[in-house]
Amino acid sequence: MRAACDHERQMRGRTSLLLLGALPLAVVALAGCGGSASHALPTTSDGRPASVGVASTGLGDVLVDRQGRTLYLFERDSGAMSACTGACAVNWPPLRVRGTPLTGSGAKPSDVGRTARPDGLSQLTYNGHPLYTFINDKKPGDTAGEGINAFGGSWFAVSPAGAKVAPRSQPQGGGGYGGGGY
Repeated sequence: MRAACDHERQMRGRTSLLLLGALPLAVVALAGCGGSASHALPTTSDGRPASVGVASTGLGDVLVDRQGRTLYLFERDSGAMSACTGACAVNWPPLRVRGTPLTGSGAKPSDVGRTARPDGLSQLTYNGHPLYTFINDKKPGDTAGEGINAFGGSWFAVSPAGAKVAPRSQPQGGGGYGGGGY
């Protein structure tokens, strides 16, 4: 019995060494999977993280938040007043910024503003549109929310000029968003 236990301990030790040896390779492999330069995080002219900036995506240049996530407008909003509350705001989180919003390269500081939300908190606006991220955009450059019709209106990425970005063309035979409960 003791010999079997000693053998098991030796095997565990070898397995641990093999795993430790593979760790640097896994780290290098994961580092190679990072974002490209076109999805760099927005910064101000002095290098600070920007609240809003511009990045290149599959849709072209769009507004992004400080994590590089695509920013969207909701066509159901009335001017700067948000119509997205409750479950809508869970799926399309409003862009909130504490303090003075910082504008990154490509975005116009004169187009950045704030609006009061129905819950009393403030939300960043651009060219008069309240700004939102999309819960299904997982990394910088993702644009999964583009052209979706949900919560009574359509959602579009925002161009550096503050207008909606034209939606991608859908493949023949339907396609579109099959996200269910939106």
